[in-house]
Amino acid sequence: MSIRDVAEAFAQLCREGRHEEAGERFWAETVVSREAMEGPMAMLSGRAAVKAKSDWWYANHEVHEVTTEGPFIHGDQFALRFTMDITARDSGQRIKATEIGLYTVADGKVVEERFFY
Repeated sequence: MSIRDVAEAFAQLCREGRHEEAGERFWAETVVSREAMEGPMAMLSGRAAVKAKSDWWYANHEVHEVTTEGPFIHGDQFALRFTMDITARDSGQRIKATEIGLYTVADGKVVEERFFY
């Protein structure tokens, strides 16, 4: 698959609210995920670790709405802009946030995802 094919399919799954399916379909076995924060989830390596992070996030947040813009493609990378309306389950705090996901692709798979917020 070309970078455009991967980026458009990944973005479409996200627009349909199928974020977990996008990861399952496109993460490489050795995917690296980087968050713009400190702590144990700041950088994770490997499909199982990244999936566990995703599972934790969904278990700890109620999602009211997420919109996805993009993809914005450059070379072997693409970016998506996510606008989220969520509630943190532990505090009950409702949060509206914007996040940029930058994805690096090799051999039709996402080898790195990096989040900016």
